[in-house]
Amino acid sequence: MPDRLHQKKLRAEKRKYRIGKKISGTNERPRLVVYKSLKHIYAQLVNDSNGQVLTGVSSLTPEVKKQIKNGLSKTKVSELVGLTIAKKAQEKGIKQIVFDRNVYPYHGRIKALAEKAREGGLKF
Repeated sequence: MPDRLHQKKLRAEKRKYRIGKKISGTNERPRLVVYKSLKHIYAQLVNDSNGQVLTGVSSLTPEVKKQIKNGLSKTKVSELVGLTIAKKAQEKGIKQIVFDRNVYPYHGRIKALAEKAREGGLKF
């Protein structure tokens, strides 16, 4: 059992390294970084050339939290976060981004967030 968990962690680290080599955000196309925990999901727009976070949204931010109702699935919450990050990016004049899914496969909550960010007007 521990060997299986160890292998899963190693695969995730390799995936993160492989993706990280190819992706970097600029001022024109910042990087949309996604992180998820068991309960919450976080999204940030990062400019790697300056090493600065332009904006961020999570399921804990007040504007998203007030839209969350009891019984709402984590996937639906991810969709709300995706729409909110797209709206914040539009306010800052950002239309194109580079999507960084981190160690996570493009599936489930990550996919839901990305699709709603696209619907919100961001181009990947």
